[in-house]
Amino acid sequence: MVNRLRIAKKVGEMGFNLGGGAINWFPGHMAAATRAIRDRLKVADLVIEVRDARIPLTSVNDDLQDVLSSKRRVVALNKKDLANPNIMHKWIRHFESQKQDCLPIYAHNRTSVQKLLALVELKLKEVISREPTLLVMVLGVPNVGKSALINSIHQIASSRFPVQEKTKRATVGPLPGVTRDIAGFKIAHQPSIYVLDTPGVLVPSIPDVETGLKLALTGAVKDSIVGEERLAQYLLAILNTRSTPLHWKHLRHRRVERCLEEQQDQDVNLRASLPWKRKLLNDSDVHYIEGVVAEVQRALYSTYSEFEGNMDDESDLMSLIDEQFAALQKAFKISVHKTGEEARMMVSKKFLTLFRMGKLGQFTLDEVPGSL
Repeated sequence: MVNRLRIAKKVGEMGFNLGGGAINWFPGHMAAATRAIRDRLKVADLVIEVRDARIPLTSVNDDLQDVLSSKRRVVALNKKDLANPNIMHKWIRHFESQKQDCLPIYAHNRTSVQKLLALVELKLKEVISREPTLLVMVLGVPNVGKSALINSIHQIASSRFPVQEKTKRATVGPLPGVTRDIAGFKIAHQPSIYVLDTPGVLVPSIPDVETGLKLALTGAVKDSIVGEERLAQYLLAILNTRSTPLHWKHLRHRRVERCLEEQQDQDVNLRASLPWKRKLLNDSDVHYIEGVVAEVQRALYSTYSEFEGNMDDESDLMSLIDEQFAALQKAFKISVHKTGEEARMMVSKKFLTLFRMGKLGQFTLDEVPGSL
């Protein structure tokens, strides 16, 4: 078997030249927001640094680490439902070895957020005894779920203190860069604890192509900056080099029944934890989506199992990916009359959507340091 470290390095270096090399996205508001965040960090009593559980290292803002290293901090690995649960304990051990408190969370789940608040209160115990007002700052790169976390915290606080003044809820959206302003939310009395939400900010210059691709694949960088086809190529390269399609060989109709049960559980959690309206999938929607997923997985398994080239050879791997694009066009039932760039764009968008919904499985894209 080809060494995984060498494969990971190779995939990152491929760059997927369709659309260019370096990836950077630092709109004007991020520069101003970074300055404002640095100023407010000086008075923060604790920082909740939200990272994407799929990319625990890549989703760090290196430009703020010099300030954060001297603060009380909790690293919240959000979207744990989309990350590989089998290695989560390794990530927790890694952060513990760095003397950092780390907690995997799902920001839409009340119980998960309550555990985070309990850890925050524990970390603030010494300060609470001598300070009448405390400030907890929430920060992270775009689209890691900061605003969703803030909303869940605010809902919990409202149930604890129903008489407290009604405050505005944070704006939540699927695109990076939704939160533009820094806004405070009171979550407790005696002492008064305020949670400060902040815009997602990246570093002015993303250090390498692989980092940029991971950030874009998980939604921290806009798709248009990188290109949907380039991202889909990168995702297919990851799945192929990890032999993921082989795991889909024995899938049967049972996955639909299982997913219906999972969807019902998610619906209960969402209704219990979300005060705003959100469209929930009905049984028909679930059957349709899972049918599409099954077709996609069959297509990728078929092309992967018939592949006779060398996965460690870039040209062979790209040839496989081209075959998979054609197979995915059929799986998604995209008309054969759609050809070239139009067809590949349609395939890419649908494929990326399935990945981001977690329908292709739970993946952690970063490697735990020292694990290979």
